Amino acid sequence: MTAVTATTTSFRQDAQVIGLIGVAHGVSHFFHLILASLFPWLKDAFNLSYAELGLLMTMFFIVSGIGQALAGFVVDRIGARAVLFFGLCCLAASALVLSAAPHYAMLLAGSMLAGLGNCVFHPSDYTLLNKRVSTPRLGHAFSVHGISGNLGWAAAPVFLTTIAGLSTWRTALLAAAFIPIAVLLLLLVHRDLLRTDEVRAAVAVPKKEAAMSGSMLDFMRVPAVWMCFAFFFITALALGGIQSFSSAGLRGLYGMSLALATTGYTAYMLASAVGMVWGGFLASRTTRHDRTIGLAFTAAGLMALMLAAGIVPSWAAVALMAAIGFGSGVAGPSRDLLIRAAAPKNATGRVYGVVYSGLDVGLAIAPLLFGAFMDASHPSWVFICIGVFQMTAILTAVGVGTNTARKAAKVQTA
Repeated sequence: MTAVTATTTSFRQDAQVIGLIGVAHGVSHFFHLILASLFPWLKDAFNLSYAELGLLMTMFFIVSGIGQALAGFVVDRIGARAVLFFGLCCLAASALVLSAAPHYAMLLAGSMLAGLGNCVFHPSDYTLLNKRVSTPRLGHAFSVHGISGNLGWAAAPVFLTTIAGLSTWRTALLAAAFIPIAVLLLLLVHRDLLRTDEVRAAVAVPKKEAAMSGSMLDFMRVPAVWMCFAFFFITALALGGIQSFSSAGLRGLYGMSLALATTGYTAYMLASAVGMVWGGFLASRTTRHDRTIGLAFTAAGLMALMLAAGIVPSWAAVALMAAIGFGSGVAGPSRDLLIRAAAPKNATGRVYGVVYSGLDVGLAIAPLLFGAFMDASHPSWVFICIGVFQMTAILTAVGVGTNTARKAAKVQTA
């Protein structure tokens, strides 16, 4: 079978690849919340403190963060498809381990196994999208990828708490194990669409050529790679604050009911998905993705600071949460294309692995930081920091965009 190129790839094939990768990505985000959704049941079943519950999530993201940086090298070496299949198997196994856990140590082991499964998705997904989807449709591909992740986050609490309420938390986790198994079977049926011959060919260079081009770690000398890492770390701090404590912050700052505060978080997630759709169109029409990110995060950051001031009524606070989500969503596809432009040739998996490990590091730290604000009775600081982090991220995005544009200009004039 001939290699797929941007000029020969059909719309149908692009859509199939985007859909398959999107479904797999949704599963990974579903497993981000597989334990958090069941905290009330786990706390009672094992007599756990909130600190012990939080450690389960911290261990998940620590393993995922370290593994994600390493998974990129494996992706570039053996291909993204096999690594993606491995990740889905790990997620299924983790749910089975958790469902049978007799004590806290087994919960930790299951959480770490889930983190190992989660670590492969970003380097695998983005390598496959970059290799298998035609360039004009990449903006839309990254948009769908982001939306599918949000849907996974939204589905996990509903799925798990419903089953746990009707039966037991163990039954809920056992049922969750079948989700990655079903997706793995789907990907196996359509494995030809995800073949990674091109990826292997790209890294299987002769020894002499490899010696001339440098080592596999050369990409780590590229400043833009570390600026991308910093970008993800900073934005993950903001995201972690929203996911963990936005509802509690809204209740503390505005005195609103739990239902209305939860509605605020739901509004953020839904608006973020809508923003990603629009962001996909914007990303496809420009090469200066840093500017799109700058404008989107400036607006989102200002909305967060306005929310922190506590000067609007409760219903308007919900609307501001939606505005923050929309701005964050618009920036998503441009963010992914910015990383693609910054990645050295034939190092896609490694770059995405290292860069996205910043996301896991930020998500591991955020609950500790924002939890301290809430324990100190400073809910406004939750939203102040969210706004400050989003605006600070603009500096790193502009740095990446400027660096990439300067490099491209040198190539054209050479």
